[in-house]
Amino acid sequence: MDKTLLIMAAGMGSRFGGLKQIEPVGPNGEFIIDYSIYDAVKAGFTKVVFVIKEENFEIFKETVGNRVSNHIKVEYAFQDMDKLPLGFTRPIDREKPWGTSHAILAAKDLIHENFAIINADDFYGRDAYYVMSKFLDENYIDNTYCVVGYRLGNTLSLNGSVKRGVCHNENGYLTELIESKVERVEGGIVASPLDGSASFSVTDDTLVSMNMLGFNTSIFNYIEENFPKYLSLHMDNILTCEYLIPDTVFDAMKKGFCKVKLLSTTAKWQGITYREDKQLVIDEINGLINEGVYPSKLWD
Repeated sequence: MDKTLLIMAAGMGSRFGGLKQIEPVGPNGEFIIDYSIYDAVKAGFTKVVFVIKEENFEIFKETVGNRVSNHIKVEYAFQDMDKLPLGFTRPIDREKPWGTSHAILAAKDLIHENFAIINADDFYGRDAYYVMSKFLDENYIDNTYCVVGYRLGNTLSLNGSVKRGVCHNENGYLTELIESKVERVEGGIVASPLDGSASFSVTDDTLVSMNMLGFNTSIFNYIEENFPKYLSLHMDNILTCEYLIPDTVFDAMKKGFCKVKLLSTTAKWQGITYREDKQLVIDEINGLINEGVYPSKLWD
């Protein structure tokens, strides 16, 4: 069945510097996005939608878009900071995009089938796409979504603390997702919730969300209907607040709008959180090429 991969690529990449979504990591100049799309095609996805800033359209089309369009249908959505609910206007000093929920909403008119979302600058590993594809093919008629959970030990950076969504579940369904700063401390791993609540210990096997979630199209209306409420509640920090999809999904869960299955993957996540992480990604991809998982020239 048809299914779409929505790639969120409108972030600013402030910690890494520059437009990190198009940093070459493959032996022939391939980007992380290339490997994401390659794996998605292998897993049966039929369309990719890039959510980008409109000013980056030409560079995305000339690089990634043009070289993958022979292998999968490609469309573009623009995350417009001025596209807000009636009665709201962007403050002149607001510079950051409005967050991942707003990014997903930008693609509403392009997606009419089950879909998955990923970050542009994260390498998710092929198994995660097969796990996601199987879920999307099951075509739940109710509002059942999913999150792909990674073993925490497969996601940590050697170069500093990271932000992870620590997952709690009951009978395979997500009950809580705690956005936390995670780091190794004195032989253990400590998660410090971003909301300021007490830190707690986690293990290498703890499942965490890396923002790979699966949806049906009902999520668009939920995001759209709740965006005005979100903005009204955040007028005191309107210059920096972000309408984030993990928060939106958890809010929908609490209100009984949806259920979220917690899936698990054996894949190893790689990402460029810090500039020093780039070589680690390159080494991982070269290792997978040597194992025969990827060809040396990805799109030949």
